[in-house]
Amino acid sequence: MSFGDPNNPYGQPPQAPQGPYGQQPPVPPQAQPGYGYPQQAPPQQPYGYPQQQAQPAGYGYPQQPAPYGQPGMPSAYASWGARVGAFLIDYLIVGLLPTIILMVAWFSAAAAATTTPDTSHCAAGDYSCISDAYDSANNTNAGIGVGLLIVVILVSLLGIGLGFWMVAKEGKTGQTPGKKALGIRVVREMNGQPLGFGLAFGRKLCHILDEPCLIGFLWPLWDEKSQTFADKVVGTVVVKA
Repeated sequence: MSFGDPNNPYGQPPQAPQGPYGQQPPVPPQAQPGYGYPQQAPPQQPYGYPQQQAQPAGYGYPQQPAPYGQPGMPSAYASWGARVGAFLIDYLIVGLLPTIILMVAWFSAAAAATTTPDTSHCAAGDYSCISDAYDSANNTNAGIGVGLLIVVILVSLLGIGLGFWMVAKEGKTGQTPGKKALGIRVVREMNGQPLGFGLAFGRKLCHILDEPCLIGFLWPLWDEKSQTFADKVVGTVVVKA
């Protein structure tokens, strides 16, 4: 009868090699990539596989302005005729009414001031009565002058108030009543946004550059962007709404 392996006469299953004192030998650690060691790139998706779309920028992240003529921007500049028509409508609202009131007040005051003193009731040689008549006429003329001055001040304040109201509407929406009626509006050239009150007011002041010989107001007839000198200074364009 054979007992097999002389080192294992009882047929026991082989044991793993042991270290000194019966301990198991340590398992060698797996190699880890060192600091700065290049990592394995993620697998690329096969050609034609739907690619992951870029996530939109978070709320409040600055966006790049769209080029002129792209979605979200106006596509056409306003014609010179539309700009002139809008100006005339605005003038009828802001300028014509105060002008009419001033003309009526002025002619009324001029007619009253030409009234001569009434001395018909004074006896001949009654210089006191005649002096009183002249004083009365002078007081009347002075009162008419004060009344005319008050009317001029009130009408001027009305015109200034309407003018600031126009500037505020143009700064907020890009449209005055005249521009809204003609379907045009003024915007910032760089991003198509409304001007705001400050820039709209500055644009009105810069129109003084357009006044000599009206050349600045005629400039949109041949300008590529239909701009006046004031538009070029402050960076605005008038476009179709």
